[in-house]
Amino acid sequence: MSTQKTKKQFGVWMDGQNATVSGRSGSEGDAFVILGHVKHTGADKNSNENAANNQAQALVQKYFKEIAAIMPNVDEIHVTGPGQVQEQFIHFLAETPQYKNAVATESTSNKMGDEQLITFVGKHFG
Repeated sequence: MSTQKTKKQFGVWMDGQNATVSGRSGSEGDAFVILGHVKHTGADKNSNENAANNQAQALVQKYFKEIAAIMPNVDEIHVTGPGQVQEQFIHFLAETPQYKNAVATESTSNKMGDEQLITFVGKHFG
């Protein structure tokens, strides 16, 4: 008898400032719950454009790392939200050894509350 590996599935709603991470409360088949919220602080005002750009890049990496830290073992992830930060986040995951084998999909959506995200992710992985 083979034991089927439980897939670790996550959904993330994110924009440039905020991210909400949803995942299953336990094993596959359990309901999705909100696992955490991450806020991106943004760069300080800086008169040196190059320094400001470097700081902004470092802060984006920190934002992505904080989101990823909520999901230690990802098999499948669906990222949604407005704009292009989702694509950047998926690229970040693909370049991170721990996440490079995760199956990532994305979609565009307006702001979602916690319950909306849980429903959306549940239907996506349904």
